[in-house]
Order: sequence, then structure tokens, then C-alpha cells
Amino acid sequence: MSDQVAKNREMIVKAQQEGLRSTLLAYTKLSGPGWLQSAITLGGGSLSGALFLGVLTGTNLLWIQLIMIVMGVIMLSAISHVTLSTGKKPFQEINNHVNPVLGWGWLIATCAANMLWCMPQFSLSFAALNKNLAPGLVEDTMSGKLVVSAVLLVAAIFVLYLNNKEGRAAKAFDIILKGMVAIVVISFFVAVMIMSANGSVDWSGVFAGFIPDLSQWSQPTGELATLIQGLGGDAADFWNDKIVSQQRDVIIGAAATAVGINMTFLLPYSMLARGWDKPFRGMAKFDLSTGMVIPYLLVTTCVVIASATMFHAGGKDFEKTPLASTDVAVMKSSEYFEAVLPTLEARLGESAEGLEAEALYAEIAAMPVAEKQLASSLVKRNAFQLSSAIAPIFGEGESGQNQASLIFGVGVIGMGFSTIIILMLINGYAFCEMFNVEQGSGMHMIGCLVSGVCGAIWPLVWDGPAKLWLAIAVSSFGFILLPIAYSTFFMMMNNKKIMGDERPEGSRRLLWNVLMGVSCVVVIVAVAATIQQKVSDEKTGSLVLGMVVVYLIAVILGFVMKKPAQIETETALADAGEYE
Repeated sequence: MSDQVAKNREMIVKAQQEGLRSTLLAYTKLSGPGWLQSAITLGGGSLSGALFLGVLTGTNLLWIQLIMIVMGVIMLSAISHVTLSTGKKPFQEINNHVNPVLGWGWLIATCAANMLWCMPQFSLSFAALNKNLAPGLVEDTMSGKLVVSAVLLVAAIFVLYLNNKEGRAAKAFDIILKGMVAIVVISFFVAVMIMSANGSVDWSGVFAGFIPDLSQWSQPTGELATLIQGLGGDAADFWNDKIVSQQRDVIIGAAATAVGINMTFLLPYSMLARGWDKPFRGMAKFDLSTGMVIPYLLVTTCVVIASATMFHAGGKDFEKTPLASTDVAVMKSSEYFEAVLPTLEARLGESAEGLEAEALYAEIAAMPVAEKQLASSLVKRNAFQLSSAIAPIFGEGESGQNQASLIFGVGVIGMGFSTIIILMLINGYAFCEMFNVEQGSGMHMIGCLVSGVCGAIWPLVWDGPAKLWLAIAVSSFGFILLPIAYSTFFMMMNNKKIMGDERPEGSRRLLWNVLMGVSCVVVIVAVAATIQQKVSDEKTGSLVLGMVVVYLIAVILGFVMKKPAQIETETALADAGEYE
């Protein structure tokens, strides 16, 4: 145990004796792993998910993000409780006492997610630099992308080097990560405050959006519901099905991006690496509740508000936009025309079959404005389209555009770069467990480099035809494994052989089980819906179904074949005095 850890423990114990105020001050000073979780949660997935949530539903589904992050924190708090109570590495405990297939599946899915999802973070960071922060500085070419990625990789390696050191260097790592999370939060918060000052934000609607409404699983919401009601007949049925399907995808996506499989791996190992143990359990829960929940909710809520204000139901004054025009030439000049074309063509159905292009465009131009608004709300925007859309709010002309571009560029690159660092860090922890070596050894940096290099070569892979299959394979495997990871820690929390005297009892145990049980059920339902959706896809169905079936069979075999060995191992440990 290092002197610093001993001092931190002494500070916590003393603060707890002095009362709540002193305890909270000590927790705030020592916070760390929760901010690591925040840095990875606030990535490209959260950004794109929040953007589309605002476009599709306005601010009416803000409650989804609130509930999902709270459930995620409940499970991560349980993971921290198990880890700090036992002081043992979860991967080894799962293999020894639960099921090695679950343990190895957890580790492999974590590594795969780290290496794959590093790619879009490099891509996002390059786009922020190229489109917002320094347009024209680096050409949008293969060599330009690789050069910028190499610079980002070197910078990430330096930050991780600080993390591997003790004392001031490790403190500098914490400060850098907290600073980057703060930059992301402030960037998007400032944008929304400026929009609010201009009277563009409906705050009553924002607050109402945090009230859960389960009917949104089966009914359209927001202004789109009003537009659909005004259509009636077959048109209403078509758009109702389209919008409800997308709303369900958004709800499922919120469950997937709030807490990822690799976050469940990061937390216990980042705490053990800091030397935390039982006295730090309250500290861990406070750290997650503040360092993870508050930044996540602030950023995602601000992004939803901004995108809802600018794009929901086609945005304000949609009737004056090119897409609403009945003139084909004007309509085709809209930047969103190509994006809405397939949906509007599907809406025309049989009447569009066999039509020449110009005749088809004329049919679409003559469609009701409401249907074009609905189609526009199904288009996924990116952060750069959002920054361009809100530029007039920051000021007229080029100055407003530059200000909006700078604020969003800083926020986006902060998201991308901080996530790169944390994905590399997690992979280092996972590699040490994979090869059964001490954390902080040379293998840790090798694991970090593997993830970082995979991400840095994104122009060769992520922009190519392999992107679809890579994304589907890893995201499906990782998300499918998430409820298995949740249920595994649920079993560990209730396992007397693992927890010993530290297992919660009485009302505390009941409360833990209720909270964890609800979180597990919600994630299982979301995963089941995701699997059903992906299996029904002609392109990806066989891949996803095959992965699910093979892994579930392996898990069952793991329980069957593990039992005799487990009994023998636990008997030996009991004889050695490790179990009562």
C-alpha cells in the first residue's frame, strides 16, 4: 500500500467521524474513477444518440436518459461494492466461483469493444478539427487523416503515461480528464444558454420531458404526433408505424449507450489500481453519482435541447425551407433531399413504381408539407450540421458561424479524445488480466497501444466496407453480454463464498436486490428487443443469431462443466480456512 493511499484512507475515516459536510468535501477531493466513467460515456455514441433523440422526439424522451444512467450507476455501484469489499479482481472471481465462460466472454467483449469503438472516436476528433476548429489546416485525405490520428495517439499515450505514475503525475492525469469532461459540459451548456437567452428554448417542455411516459413505446410523441393526427387514413398509419419504430430504437439505444460492457470492466480495475478498499465504498458511490451522472445528464440534455429546437418536426419555419417547396428544382436543392427521398418514395408505395426520376420527384414535391416534415424528422443529423444550424443565434454572418463552430468543435473533440484515452486504458487493464500479469506492468501499456493503434488506422478500416460487419458484430456481442455482466455481479453480490461477512443482509440486501433486479430486467428487455430487430434484418440476422446461440450454449456448458471443479476448489479453500 502506498503512503498516498494510506493518507487518503485516513482522510476519509476522519471526515466520516466529523460529519456529512466533511465527508462530502473529502469525497470531492479524492474523486477519480467516476470521472473516468464520464469520459467514456460522453463519446460519439452518446452524442449521436442525443442528437437523434432531439430530432425525432423533441424534449419528450429526456426521461429515458435519466432512468438509464441511474440504473447504470446502480449496477456500477454494486460492482464497486463487490470489488472493494473483497479486494479481489472480478475476472478471477467470476472464473473461480461463477462461470469461466461468463468471465472470458466479459473480457473478450471488452477488448473487442475497446479496439473497435476507438475508430469512430478518432474519426469524430478529426472531423471536429477539420470542419470546426481548423478548417483547411489538414486536407481531408487518407494521409491527412493518418497524420492527425498519429498526433492524437501520441497525445493519448502521454496522458496514459501520467496515469501509470504515482504522485503528481497521476494527479495530473485526473486533472486532465476532469478538465476534458468539464470542457465538453461547458461547451454544450454555453450553446444552450445562448439559445435560451434568444428565447429559442421551451423550458416548460424540457422539464416535462423528464416525466416518464410509457405510452411512448407504442405511440408517437411531440409535434410529430400532432402532424400524424392531422393526416388521417393510410398516411397516418404509415407515419405512425415509422415514427413508433424509430422511437423504440431510440429507447433501446439509450439503454445501450448509457453504460457499455467495457465500463463494467473499467470501474473495478481503476479502483483497485488506485489502492482503494473497504473504507472507499461510500467514496465510490459518491464518485459515480457526481462524476458520471451529472456530466452525462448535462451534456446529453443540452444536445437534445439544441437538436430539438433546431430540427424537431423539420425545425422552425419548415414551410419556408427548400424541402417544403412544390417546385422540384427548389426542393432538390435542400441538403436533406437525398436523405428523405427513400422514405417519401416508400410512402408513395405502388404509385411510385416504374416512374422516371423526374416524375417521381414531381410526385414527392406535391406531397403535403406535413409528410415532408415527418420524413425530415427521421434524418439523423451530426454535430456539425447542428453547429451550422444554430450559428445565427450566436450572431449574424461569419462571426456567428465561427463562434458556433468553435464551441461545438471544442465540445466534440473533447468527447472524442477523452474517450480514446479511456478505451486505451481499459484495454490495458484487460490485457493484464488476459495474460495473468500484474496491473501496471509492461503488458498494460501494450494493451493500451493495441486499442490506440486499432483506432488510429480508422481511415483504412472504418471508412471501408468492413465497417458495417465490424460494428454489428462487436456492438451486438457487447450489448448482448451486458445483461450477463449485470446478472453475474448480481449473483456475486449474493454469494456468501465471494462476499463473506461483507454480503449485505436484511433490509440492505433487499434494497440492493430490488434495485439491481429492476436494472437487470430493463436491460434484458432492451437486449431482447435489439436481438429481435437485428435477427429480422436480412443482412445481419444470421450473424447476430449465430453469435447469440453459440454463446448461450457455451454459457450453459460452462455451468455444467464448472460445477464439479468448483466444488473441489471451494472445498480446498475451505480446508485452508478461506471460507467459513
